[in-house]
Amino acid sequence: MFNDLSTPLDFLATRRSSRPRDMVAPGPQPAELQQILDIAMRTPDHGKLAPWRFVVVDAAQRSRFAEILHAAYQIDREQPGKLEVEAIDQFAHQAPTLIVALHSPKSSSKIPLWEQELSTGAACFNLLAAVHAHGYVGGWLTGWAAYSDAVRDAFGEAPEKIAGFIYVGTAGAELKERPRPERDAVVSDWTPE
Repeated sequence: MFNDLSTPLDFLATRRSSRPRDMVAPGPQPAELQQILDIAMRTPDHGKLAPWRFVVVDAAQRSRFAEILHAAYQIDREQPGKLEVEAIDQFAHQAPTLIVALHSPKSSSKIPLWEQELSTGAACFNLLAAVHAHGYVGGWLTGWAAYSDAVRDAFGEAPEKIAGFIYVGTAGAELKERPRPERDAVVSDWTPE
């Protein structure tokens, strides 16, 4: 189910994120998800380290994921209120497909950790681009759960970090274009003195 865009530039110009809470079924079929993940791995990776991993959270495991989130949330906070509980449940159950992206640094390598972090971000973007190419929408979220050691420990171990929760599905609401920066604010010509 590939997007029917006339050129690669059309594809790049139309990729945007979707809010996971607005995503509906269907999500990618197993073969599509495998291809999306294969494309995600085709990313700049100095030293061929693969300093990233992807963990797919199956729909049948979303309730267990919610339990982990609730327990982790209560470690550093008082008893959550009703709205906080609902937000955590929504975070765990939204969108048909959930992929946890982990930054998995290789500290024994001579490749600087910063370059490894950049590779992780590039892999996440490649995943989102592959999602778009398949005609689905994606959303990359972080929030408190991405910085929780307890949540991270459900998917990996230190020194790994959660780079984000990537939700995938079908657009259930019209995607709105967000404001983009003015070109002159972020692009300049170098003029040495």
